Amino acid sequence: MKKWFAVIGNPIAHSLSPYMHDAWLQEQNINASYIPIHVKEGKLKDAIEGLKLLGCSGWNVTVPYKEAIIPFLDRLDESAAKIGAVNTVVKTDEGEFVGYNTDGLGFIRSLGETDHSNNILMLGAGGAARGIIFAFKQLGYKNLSVANRTLENAKKLVDELQFGQAITYLEAEEQLQSFDVVVQTTPLGMKSNSKELPIQLKGIKEYTIVADIVYNPLVTPFLEEAEKYNVRTINGLGMLVHQGALAFSYWNGSYPNTDNMIQRLTEQLGG
Repeated sequence: MKKWFAVIGNPIAHSLSPYMHDAWLQEQNINASYIPIHVKEGKLKDAIEGLKLLGCSGWNVTVPYKEAIIPFLDRLDESAAKIGAVNTVVKTDEGEFVGYNTDGLGFIRSLGETDHSNNILMLGAGGAARGIIFAFKQLGYKNLSVANRTLENAKKLVDELQFGQAITYLEAEEQLQSFDVVVQTTPLGMKSNSKELPIQLKGIKEYTIVADIVYNPLVTPFLEEAEKYNVRTINGLGMLVHQGALAFSYWNGSYPNTDNMIQRLTEQLGG
């Protein structure tokens, strides 16, 4: 029987996942399809029951259901349990439906070559930051600081994950020269006025990796500001592709071509 996979969310029409996964399935000659499913508010339980009943082999989960889906799964892997959110569901050979979260690991893979001794600055303490911080911890990174407008939220996050230290935006600016990687996860990164960005980047050292998890636009105001300095900027497209590639590998046992996909999606988005 032909396998099929899906992505569920509300809204879902904008999702790049169907294009990405269909291309990978074709490249690897896998007889399967991948479809977007719009799940209306209040219909998540019905949708999950339908996916199971109709033999879906696995699916991705996007907003607003990453947390809400958890009660409908048989179990969670460590990352999803610790983060409290699921973006990938895998059907096991035994018929169990297991929740994973590939966002954080996907982001770190998008960075390319980094060292576990690198000093990392995380801007923001929300759900996206939580997933990325946990992945850094899982992979054995040692030095991480979380800067947030509300310091208490940053402290709560590092306490819960037992990793990193909480600092203010002002402290982040004062210590900017010491960081090798800066990761922007806040809505402030989209502010067009550089004075409203989470931190000022004056004084950042050369060749620092500056990343924003947003991919539309490909160059956010935060990255536009960073490009004034001699740093390496990375948008969120690599995170999207690598988190999807991890899901693909869980379902199919093989890792797809991510470099080619990043290039194709960049062109598609006008980059």
